[in-house]
Amino acid sequence: MRQLISFLLLLLIISCKSSAKKESKTITITSDDVKASVAYLASDELKGRDTGSEGIEKAANYLEEQLKSFGVKPYFETYRDDFLVGDTKAFNVVGIIEGNDEKLKNEVVIIGAHYDHIGKSKTVEGDSIANGANDNAAGTSAVLAIAKYFSAKKNNKRSMMFVLFSAEEKGLLGSKHLAKKLKEQDIDLYTMVNFEMIGVPFKDRDYVAFATGYDLSNMALKINEYLGHNFMGSSEIAKKYNLFRQSDNYAFYKEFELPSHTISSCDLSNYDYYHHVDDEAEKLDYEHMASLINSVIPAIEKMSNTDTKEIVMYEE
Repeated sequence: MRQLISFLLLLLIISCKSSAKKESKTITITSDDVKASVAYLASDELKGRDTGSEGIEKAANYLEEQLKSFGVKPYFETYRDDFLVGDTKAFNVVGIIEGNDEKLKNEVVIIGAHYDHIGKSKTVEGDSIANGANDNAAGTSAVLAIAKYFSAKKNNKRSMMFVLFSAEEKGLLGSKHLAKKLKEQDIDLYTMVNFEMIGVPFKDRDYVAFATGYDLSNMALKINEYLGHNFMGSSEIAKKYNLFRQSDNYAFYKEFELPSHTISSCDLSNYDYYHHVDDEAEKLDYEHMASLINSVIPAIEKMSNTDTKEIVMYEE
């Protein structure tokens, strides 16, 4: 009997160690993960994902299926947040992972990117489909990857909202609609992190990505602090073209007056195919994309778990 008890205790210890290993298992986003998302979203089948098109309907269906497969719940009754662009029906795709802290779960971190594109552009060698791989299937793939990570880890104290915006190319209409709606709901927004054009690396910078509106808050500095290295920087080209106002972060900054920035590794100086038919999936660097996403996740993890709201606007 004593031998049997010892054997059972040994099995229990091995089982506990095995469970601990599973719980602490590192979740890594691979280049194949992001490539699969971009390849579909930027395929000719979706015809450039113009708002109101059959292609963007297919894109939204794909995004909903992905979020559902990860276990990310719809924020509204369904994943879709409907609005109109003139007489055209449009929809953001919105999911939520509730925080695991009784108090902090009432605070929200938004992770976003736009999934629409312009549909068609100037014909080049018989091709008129503006596939929008870097702009912005790339950013969309980052949001999906981060959602997959947090749904598996379930270690976020704050609630994480994952938003794929439509009608960005029509004047940031999807983000304007949702920011206003969430403001009217009086959600306790902490910060908004947007991903845009992360498909190619910089060759001549001492940082991996830049933050639009770098000087408005301490987000970029906090990300570097959380990561322990110079991941985020400031782009003079982004300042010149005022890219802070040109993406979906801006609506949340306007409505909530809180840190809301876009993370990007392309400021139009290192990619020649902006709104071009050659913005194709094969032009992107998926090892770079996976590395960028894996690098930034620990910082987002930190954002979701600090006892206080450490990311703040600078006083004017």
